Amino acid sequence: MRAITITQYGEPDVLRLSEVPLPEPGPGQVRVAVKAAGVNPIDWKIRSGAMAEVRPVEFPHILGLELAGVVDAAGEGAGFAVGDEVFGWSATGAYAEYALANTVARKPAGLSWAEAATLPIAGETALRVLGELEVKPGETVLIHGASGQVGRFATQIAVALGAAVIGTAGARSLDEVKALGAIPVQYGDSWVERVREAAPGPVDAVFDAAGFGVLADSVALLGSPDRLITIADPAAFAQGLTFSAIGTETQELLEDLLTRELKIKLGSAYPLAEVAEAHRESFTGHAGGKITLTLD
Repeated sequence: MRAITITQYGEPDVLRLSEVPLPEPGPGQVRVAVKAAGVNPIDWKIRSGAMAEVRPVEFPHILGLELAGVVDAAGEGAGFAVGDEVFGWSATGAYAEYALANTVARKPAGLSWAEAATLPIAGETALRVLGELEVKPGETVLIHGASGQVGRFATQIAVALGAAVIGTAGARSLDEVKALGAIPVQYGDSWVERVREAAPGPVDAVFDAAGFGVLADSVALLGSPDRLITIADPAAFAQGLTFSAIGTETQELLEDLLTRELKIKLGSAYPLAEVAEAHRESFTGHAGGKITLTLD
């Protein structure tokens, strides 16, 4: 089968379209004929070697953590049959024609392949961090990067919880953030003052999904570091702040995401062979929507 592999860390040009053996599902696993694979920042961080100390890989390595497609083979006790349309997390790398998966859920007919491949990582991260922050109805939550994939989902979920959400974003995305139910605030110089002016009361929690160097000012805004979590700024380690990076992959979580009817924004779709361009666009941080790889 065809797959995108890396044999060393490096720039996008280390990505190679290769022929690799077809994987065989073990107990509880399904083999998925991939229709769409999500492209996430963690993919190019792994590729570049930026995650080598905390998430090393063995070469050759197939990238890609989330997928949507059709079950092609099922191991004993997998709970799915050949022909089922599913989405979830890849166990062997989603940048491939076929991938094994331990955790998937049935794809609703109303979701496109690309939309389904958008949900697992960003949805799990949004739910997890809001839970870690213990967001409650009536509280005010500041979400940095509210127009990004995780930020979009976190904004919608926090609003549904009954929180007042202030979402920072670039000037071009402020109307979009407002449409998600948040109070939009432009990031950049003097953002703290703009947040204070916009907030209906004291800010109770901060979710940094952007990583734009806002941690120190966010602590000052809160008055305490206790309810600040970043998923994007490694400066948190040196500052003694909470960096949340460990997720839980469960079928129940995927099904929970479906019940929330989250608004999904798609960006560019690339064929498998153009994965390097997909990584370059993702690296800019200005994709404007979820980047996916599409397979026939």
